Amino acid sequence: FRQLGLGKLVGQRSWGGVVGISGSLPFVDGADLRVPQFTSISADKGQYIIEGHGVDPDVEIVNDPAQEYAGNDQQLNKAIELILKEIESRLDVPAVPSDPDKSK
Repeated sequence: FRQLGLGKLVGQRSWGGVVGISGSLPFVDGADLRVPQFTSISADKGQYIIEGHGVDPDVEIVNDPAQEYAGNDQQLNKAIELILKEIESRLDVPAVPSDPDKSK
C-alpha cells in the first residue's frame, strides 16, 4: 500500500513469511497438513523478498484481546480515524470540463 500511495498501514508487523501454501493433505481425524511450496522473489535482485522480517506498519497498534472480544477493534478504529483526517484534508475534485465544440 505504501508504495502505491493507497494509505497507511495500521496494526502490527506481519510475520514475515511470504511462503505460499497451496492445498492441503487431509487426515482421517479431520486435521490437515499444509506444506509451504512457493515464495516471492525480487525481479531486480533475484532474492527472496520480505521473508524473515515482514512488513512494518506506519502506525503500530496492538489490539487488546479483551477489548477486541468486547467489539472494540483498536486497529480498525485508528484506521478509520486516519482515513477521516485524510478525507478532510483532500482538495476538491476539479469540475468536469464542458463538452468540446465540434460544430465546425
